[in-house]
Amino acid sequence: MTDPATTPEPTAHPTIDTTVPHSARIWNYWLGGKDNYPVDEQAGDAYTAVFPGIVTIARSSRAFLRRNIAYLVSEAGIRQFLDVGTGLPTADNTHEVAQRLAPEARIVYVDNDPLVLTHARALLHSSDEGATAYIDADVTDPDRILAAAAETLDLSRPTALILSNILGHVADYDQARFVVDRLMGALPPGSYLSINDGSRGIDPVFEQAQDSYNNSGAVPYNLRTVDVITSFFDGLELIEPGVVPVTQWRPEPGSPGPEIIAEHGGLARKP
Repeated sequence: MTDPATTPEPTAHPTIDTTVPHSARIWNYWLGGKDNYPVDEQAGDAYTAVFPGIVTIARSSRAFLRRNIAYLVSEAGIRQFLDVGTGLPTADNTHEVAQRLAPEARIVYVDNDPLVLTHARALLHSSDEGATAYIDADVTDPDRILAAAAETLDLSRPTALILSNILGHVADYDQARFVVDRLMGALPPGSYLSINDGSRGIDPVFEQAQDSYNNSGAVPYNLRTVDVITSFFDGLELIEPGVVPVTQWRPEPGSPGPEIIAEHGGLARKP
């Protein structure tokens, strides 16, 4: 059941700026969601006019996360998830995938987007056997995240940390690396780290579209090379096939031949 203490109060009135495009809402638009505004649709359409492949990247990223969670539950035996930068609710949210396979799974979502906060109750529809919670916190404040997550998760037990398309919003590499190291450092051996982010050095048209987006006044998202994305897993044991285009990470049997896209991800275990 959902713990009422972790449910956002209905009296909260977060400020949502509908005059500036926002990455979470644009991502939701590309995924076919409805939680966006005309300014987001305009920005999303302008992006796809330059690089139509961004829709494939968005949907492939979601499919990668779904396969990650299925592996973590079914093969690694993980029952706790800390999903930082969760974004807007859409199909196959972390708790939905995990609790379909293990109803007792416990999930904590973290985001600081006002629109995500208004939709947080959709992320808190847990199975009776498990639990879900939502934390209003910034990815750059790992100590706050850990303190709040400990109210729902037993951080002495193996936990999967999910950082899906969020580290690109931390422009400084050293700060991003600190966030990853601090969060994983607080988790016990047997925990896992899942990361996927847009990658530089693969598709120049994608990079052109992203640079234009970053110069539009929206919150920038910084592409990183595959080597840099891989470096976030230093000290951990990468699960095969390592850090690869998300379409190539353990594709489902019978799926079409995976194309190479400029979105890389991987999963690793803490020894």
